[in-house]
Amino acid sequence: MIKVVAQAIPTFAMGCFDLSKSLCDQIGAMICRFWWNHQEGKHKIHWLSKEQMLKPKEEGGLGFRDIHLFNLAMLAKQVWRLWQQPDSLCSRVLKAKYFPHTSVLEAKPKTGMSYTWRSILGGLDVVKKGMIWRVGDGAGLNIWSDPWIPREFSRRPRTPRGHILLSEVAELIDPYTGQWDVQLVRDTFWEEYAELILALPVHQGRDNNLAWHYDKHGVFSVKSAYKVARADFLRNKSNFGQQGGSNCNPGGPWKNIWKLRCPNKIKHFLWRFAHNSHPLRCNLARRGMKICTRCPVCNHLGEDGGHLFFKCRVAKLLWRLLGMEAERVELASIQTALGAVEFILKAREHKNC
Repeated sequence: MIKVVAQAIPTFAMGCFDLSKSLCDQIGAMICRFWWNHQEGKHKIHWLSKEQMLKPKEEGGLGFRDIHLFNLAMLAKQVWRLWQQPDSLCSRVLKAKYFPHTSVLEAKPKTGMSYTWRSILGGLDVVKKGMIWRVGDGAGLNIWSDPWIPREFSRRPRTPRGHILLSEVAELIDPYTGQWDVQLVRDTFWEEYAELILALPVHQGRDNNLAWHYDKHGVFSVKSAYKVARADFLRNKSNFGQQGGSNCNPGGPWKNIWKLRCPNKIKHFLWRFAHNSHPLRCNLARRGMKICTRCPVCNHLGEDGGHLFFKCRVAKLLWRLLGMEAERVELASIQTALGAVEFILKAREHKNC
């Protein structure tokens, strides 16, 4: 419901306008309240942060979209359309008013511009971070400032220019053979970049073509643009000393949880169990609730996820009866032990009563 309703409603507006960061944060907060509360007017504990829930499922999150970053990805789509369809009425009107002597990729803010154009410029940065030039004849393609070398992040050569006079990619191509001047390329760039350049095909008689780097066919998509915006956001947070990366191992146990053939509520139960976000006594005490942390089943130790499901003597007995007693239980085996988990929870509720 959250993905197909709450996050889909503002999509049309986000395709044309840059929503304020505060509004996006408010929408995100409303989504989190709905996820944890399910009822209006009640304030329940948010066991996991919004940042954790916004992570992809393979990184331990729920795959909810960051509204602000998705807004930028939608605006980047408009920039890409202006480049791909320069003869459309919208492109001609905007070009005549805001960038009459340059391309949309070189457009700059100007005084008196409309809010729509200001919003579109917000998506221009995302396009620049994901685009790449496919070399044709190399004419007009700047060696040092244009992105044309296929690398994951920066697609510009990091070799120091020094006193090198070469400026266009066309100058690296032998005019007699129509292929790369191998010796010139090796003398100009570091070995790593020289190998990448020499592996690129050269198409004499063709113009250089702008493509989307994160698609093998060079086709732009909002989904990949969102990933580019998110990666850049996390990188900037990391540069400022904040927690920008994921604490979870991508592709580890998380994919296995969502691939289990069981009801979705059980998948979410296991997801919360992996994050230790169930309302167990130790977790409640850590949240400030004055409560005894002893296990209500065996009256021993503190009741946390590890104790309730693995260390409690009742839990150990059930694992032993299932023939699954081990120091570590694999996720593939957890599905067969769900009956034991349900029994432990019922025993706990009975003890509380």
